Amino acid sequence: MVSRPWRVLAGAGLLGAVLGLWLLGARPQFSGGGYLATGTEAARADAVLAERFHAGLPDLVLRADAGSPAASETVSRAGLDLTVRLSQQPGVERVYSYWNTGAAELLSKNGRSVLVVADLAGDDAATARAAARLVPRFTGVHGPLRVSATGTSYVSAQATEVSGKELLRAELLGVPLAAVALLLAFGSPVAALLPVVTGLFAVLGAYPLVCALAGTMPVSALATNVATALGFGVAVDYGLLLVSRFRQELATAGAAAEAAGETEGGGHDTRGATLRTMRTAGRTVLFSSGTVAVCLTPMLLCPLPFLQSLACAGIAVVLCCGLATALVLPALLVLFGRWIDRGAPRARLRRARSAESPLWRRVARAATARPLLAGSCCVLLLAASALPFAHVRFGVTDYRVLPADLESHAVAAGVERDFSLPWDRAVTVLLPATDAVEQEAEVTAYARRLSERPDVASVVTGLGTYAHGRQTAGPTPGSLLQITTGATWLAVTGSGPPASDAALVRTLRALPSPGPHLVTGCPARVLDTKAALAHTLPFIGALLTGCVLVLLFLFTGSLLIPLKAVLLAALSMCASFGAMVHVFQDGHLRGLLGSFAVTGELETAMPVVMFCFAFGVSVDYELFLMARIQEEYRAGADCRTAVVDGIARTGRVITAASSLVAVAVLPLVTSHVVLLKMFGCGIALAVLVDATLVRGVLVPAFMRLAGRANWWAPAPLRRLHRRLGLHTAFVPPAPTGAVPAQQKQTVRKKVRT
Repeated sequence: MVSRPWRVLAGAGLLGAVLGLWLLGARPQFSGGGYLATGTEAARADAVLAERFHAGLPDLVLRADAGSPAASETVSRAGLDLTVRLSQQPGVERVYSYWNTGAAELLSKNGRSVLVVADLAGDDAATARAAARLVPRFTGVHGPLRVSATGTSYVSAQATEVSGKELLRAELLGVPLAAVALLLAFGSPVAALLPVVTGLFAVLGAYPLVCALAGTMPVSALATNVATALGFGVAVDYGLLLVSRFRQELATAGAAAEAAGETEGGGHDTRGATLRTMRTAGRTVLFSSGTVAVCLTPMLLCPLPFLQSLACAGIAVVLCCGLATALVLPALLVLFGRWIDRGAPRARLRRARSAESPLWRRVARAATARPLLAGSCCVLLLAASALPFAHVRFGVTDYRVLPADLESHAVAAGVERDFSLPWDRAVTVLLPATDAVEQEAEVTAYARRLSERPDVASVVTGLGTYAHGRQTAGPTPGSLLQITTGATWLAVTGSGPPASDAALVRTLRALPSPGPHLVTGCPARVLDTKAALAHTLPFIGALLTGCVLVLLFLFTGSLLIPLKAVLLAALSMCASFGAMVHVFQDGHLRGLLGSFAVTGELETAMPVVMFCFAFGVSVDYELFLMARIQEEYRAGADCRTAVVDGIARTGRVITAASSLVAVAVLPLVTSHVVLLKMFGCGIALAVLVDATLVRGVLVPAFMRLAGRANWWAPAPLRRLHRRLGLHTAFVPPAPTGAVPAQQKQTVRKKVRT
């Protein structure tokens, strides 16, 4: 890369142009859902309901409001016409309403509004596209009817549309802020441009992989935005580390040349400085990209397609970023390295200024002077921030994450208020091997037994409605929707508060029935999603911890440092989660963050996303810091001096990197979509806490207390680490022209090795 930089850049530019042209013609089909677990009992029941009954969660719901009773002749004629026209549209499998079924639950309490429910063909992405196409045609004024829309597919379509607009607005706001932050962090336009170029190559490399995956699995529409943000964020982190080290190597070579009385070579030895930079900081980037990818890999094991698609996008962009940094950035440093400070307003001051941070040196000295006091105070502060996480409640995303004035949100809220149909509380009991006609007595007896329970308000079957152990209504034309050959299903409504619905689901699953039965409905889906995540999270956490421990051991050769990194990262994450519960579940600080809907729950998938991404960034900063501390320690410094010098020399890099990540995601806090607001706030808080309290106070205090034990490992593991050849090869700088030719040749051989 260093000897043929123009060829490297030409090849990279050609590859980038090909990928860019391919992306211009790509039409990937992204999904707006994926927040429910797959493979659960509720998911199996939903599949049977969709296949045999064409039933399930309504894809598209039209609310038709009339100024006169819905049963009047004029309104009925217009309603039937609307129902028929909707059923004839491409992509619509089945349409039913009060006008063609007589189902009383589709008629409002005041008798002037009717629901028209449509089942759409295809997966989540296809139904969302169909809903977005159909709604403009069938909403508005249709004769005596004023029609508005909601439903899961339309909620998904509007969520994707609004999220896209919010993300675009956040990017338009964040790009100028990020540009200013880059200039401040790198000090010159040339230096700031280098990570932007590598980030562009990383995103161009990851996008085709994400688009290809969209053809084989549900990929969330947010995956591309996450890939873009993560790609540029990681590229900036790596760029800061390499550019900072490159400047130090140039300054060292220049000082050595000046001391030797040379006028050429010295400070402009860009090839040698690049080789030494990649030998030290480049090794850190290699491990870092692999570690961040490993931190995202466990998300692939989550049963939520939303998390799986984010993991694929994140892994792809991080690995592409590591490759771009290792292959493209060295060539850029060789070609533009001598102008690294060109255009900087205070370039001479920058060259004269020490590479160390006096502020972080003072902080590290204070933390290592009284390590027990500093560490205890920091742990208490983080533990206090984590306390709200003790009463966390999880839920599944629905229309409430959207702005209240959005059509799908407003209409869904109105349906819950004005209709007796409990969309979010109805529990469906599927009897896939019970024929309601041939086994009428058994089905009736089962419905009566269920309706006698104190936690059940009513049971609706294809044979009638039951409450308190007796039949309260006979079958209606809509009852035919619950009966098919060899199978039937019952709709059970609980009598208690919404919090008791989960217990009702467990009870219905445990009670005997006329035959095999499956339980689904919104409460069952939420319960199964929580249970699926709770079942897989311990394994995922153990796998993640084990992989990170192994990678950090290979990087440091120590057993204690990897354990310390995992424990401190977990403490930092708990503090961030506690803040999220305090803000988004309990509803505090709404005036500071802007108005948003408080549902009393956290979306189940978001803590997993935040943990994996923020944990990866935390380990990233750990690698930056440990690489420099280990380098100082192996150069002969004692433990405290190595820690203080390492923090002083990486403090600016880590602070600038965390600030840039925060600047990149903070515009999401202005979003009106709760998930985006939560993601932006959570990631920004997590990286800032980790870069300041953890890296600046906890790490030096811990390492000061541990002393020489920081680098301890059992003899067999030490021999294995040396045999693998992954230890840091520290080579002190060799001043050009100030050493004999034989020593120069030895140094060159070491560098090549």
